[in-house]
Amino acid sequence: MSPFFGRGKKKSRVAFRDGEGVEWGVEVRWPSATNVMVVFHHPSLLARNRYAWWVSDGPQALDVTARLKADDVLAALTEADLRALFRKSMPISSQIPRFEPA
Repeated sequence: MSPFFGRGKKKSRVAFRDGEGVEWGVEVRWPSATNVMVVFHHPSLLARNRYAWWVSDGPQALDVTARLKADDVLAALTEADLRALFRKSMPISSQIPRFEPA
């Protein structure tokens, strides 16, 4: 795990199988009062990882000093939640070339 992105802390993961039978590792990152980033790790370890934002509508969303707990969110996500998040997920790295100024 990258010490820069994951800050070196061991993260909890669950498995998710997509419609094509690929088993992804699912991790929750950057919890705030209202949302978390859900990262889908591709098993090939290539740049195919994806992410989506999960937004809470719980009571802690009204308290800006509160923080969701990544492990609690991961445990609460159902298979249907993961399918919906995967459908709207986006690649972490883009294949679109960057704009390079002349």
